[in-house]
Amino acid sequence: MISTERLSALFVEVADTLVDDFDLVDFLHNLTDHAAAVSGADAVGLLLADHHRVLRFMAASNDTGEMLELFQLQNSEGPCLDCFTTGDPVVNAELVNAAERWPRFAPAATAAGLRSVHAFPLRLREETIGALNLFSRTGSRFASDEVGVVQALADVATIAILQERSILRAEVLTEQLQGALNSRIVIEQAKGALAQMEGSTPEEAFDLMRSRARATRRRLVEVAADVLDSIGQQRDRP
Repeated sequence: MISTERLSALFVEVADTLVDDFDLVDFLHNLTDHAAAVSGADAVGLLLADHHRVLRFMAASNDTGEMLELFQLQNSEGPCLDCFTTGDPVVNAELVNAAERWPRFAPAATAAGLRSVHAFPLRLREETIGALNLFSRTGSRFASDEVGVVQALADVATIAILQERSILRAEVLTEQLQGALNSRIVIEQAKGALAQMEGSTPEEAFDLMRSRARATRRRLVEVAADVLDSIGQQRDRP
């Protein structure tokens, strides 16, 4: 049964962690702990797809959860993988009856003392980025409203992960833009200095630097930096 008291506390904590500088890995581990506490699951694990759409283990509430997630990855089989592939939850799956569905995973899970499993997609619209697994030793079953609650937890994780990825993308784009701006400043300085030294126009100086860059297969900003260094050394000579 879902604990509404623990659920309320969880969403308060989640709201506090959804900030730009939060630790994503720590957040996901906390999420598996909370999912276990809220649902009564004996083990919870989380798999996340990397940028190549390859599933990776990310977090678990205990060693059992980690072992079962890694077993699924190593054997390319299990509820988490099915959930990720289809984008649909796997709910109330009895492991003793799942040998045909998961011939390697089901026996391994039952040997670990587990009886039931649920898997929920980490999904936003049509994009599935991972899955959340809940394992039980008592064969717990979720009612339809409880399925919605656990899916909401998975949705929260999805939002947090996508926000982090968005921030990282934005940081990369910002760094690239700043790098381009810095390069442009160096190039403009070199263009003006070279034009003055050669008695040419800035456009002619720029064309000269471009020709040097192409001839030596170097970046324009590197040639511009060399020009500034060379002119600086000439000015420093007695």
